Amino acid sequence: MEAVSTITGRAIPFGRKNVDTDVIIAAEWLKTISREGLGEGAFASIRTEPGNVFDDPAFEGAPILIAGDNFGCGSSREHAAWALLDMGITAVIAPGFSDIFASNAFKNGILTVTLPQEQVDRLMEAAQTDSITLDLENQTVTTPYQDRFTFEIDPFRKMCLTEGLDEVGLTLTRDAAIGTYEQRQAAQMPWLAKGIAA
Repeated sequence: MEAVSTITGRAIPFGRKNVDTDVIIAAEWLKTISREGLGEGAFASIRTEPGNVFDDPAFEGAPILIAGDNFGCGSSREHAAWALLDMGITAVIAPGFSDIFASNAFKNGILTVTLPQEQVDRLMEAAQTDSITLDLENQTVTTPYQDRFTFEIDPFRKMCLTEGLDEVGLTLTRDAAIGTYEQRQAAQMPWLAKGIAA
């Protein structure tokens, strides 16, 4: 997982409410366990609409998605987070998220930022023509128009994102302590070690 600190770039002004994970990545794309190529299927049903923002060249390679309330509702498919990452999306701003989607996004290194609707509306407006900046350390979202919005984030999630630690990486930071525990356990309960080796 890559560390997140500051993300500056164009933001896709999507803004639609109640976008479920089937809209983010449809079921026919769930036949793979590979994370690569899922961006092609992301928002496929939306991309059939004329003038959709996902195919607008102005937003090509945009690292930020601005969404509507209840983003990521529906099934718990982790492929939704994978599809966003494969599109190059590393942050999503919305008035609210499905808890399961927000958890999957975090575990895959995507920053989810919850802001009040009026602030999201202002960012949607600014995103039409300009880049925005998310600063995880200072927990702010800013625009070139002097807009500065603050957001809350769980301190544990912030630490993991800023250090680029997924669950495995976080566990490996405790490698020495785990090794000490295993040695102590083997000395105190040698029959367990013998059972494992057999």
